[in-house]
Amino acid sequence: MTHSEDAPVTADAALWASDTTTPLTRAERLELLDATRLYVCTNAREERGDLREFLAAAYAGGVGIVQLRDKGMEAGAEIERVMVLADVAREQGMMFSVNDRADVAALTGADVLHLGQGDLSTTQARALLGPDVLIGRSTRSLSQINEANQDPGIDYFCVGPVWETPTKPGRAAVGLDLLGYAAAVAKKPWFAIGGIDAQRLPQVVEAGAERVVVVRAVTEAEDPAAAARELLAGF
Repeated sequence: MTHSEDAPVTADAALWASDTTTPLTRAERLELLDATRLYVCTNAREERGDLREFLAAAYAGGVGIVQLRDKGMEAGAEIERVMVLADVAREQGMMFSVNDRADVAALTGADVLHLGQGDLSTTQARALLGPDVLIGRSTRSLSQINEANQDPGIDYFCVGPVWETPTKPGRAAVGLDLLGYAAAVAKKPWFAIGGIDAQRLPQVVEAGAERVVVVRAVTEAEDPAAAARELLAGF
């Protein structure tokens, strides 16, 4: 099913769309998560007007999960853009992620909901989404890593920002040592995040990370597919 990026989408339309698209099973989602090495976060690319084209290129380059994260958007506009992401992800046989908003994740049939430390608890998110949607959690300390690692409702966690990044203004970098700790204790998939690009990737891999989340390294590239392939070649 294809939706115009410019057409307004009501909540009822979103529910209808998610109901008529066969969702991945939890087992299928976990298999895709395990295989994912590169996870990309993007805004809605309103200034470029190329969201669908960008998403198709990112997935073609080997990105396993794409998350739409655009803090300035109201829920209706976010649902509209996430439905574009859902279409492309389904076309590519890959997963898509929603940031923070369990309601948006439910309405769009998201594969993944990613939560920060101040967002819903795992129990709250599961009450809204059920058992099949994957849930991730951001961590930036030893205790947060331990909590996410032990929480049976969390399917993966992210560690960072490894370096300071403009996408998280004011957030202090956690450095590479925390990645080493995560690598030593992790019982589930985890991703390094924050200021990572092709030049810094070798340091991240040496510290023990096997998966990364990036933003600008792919979203600002002239050729997103080539940028994704370059990053994947670093593992």
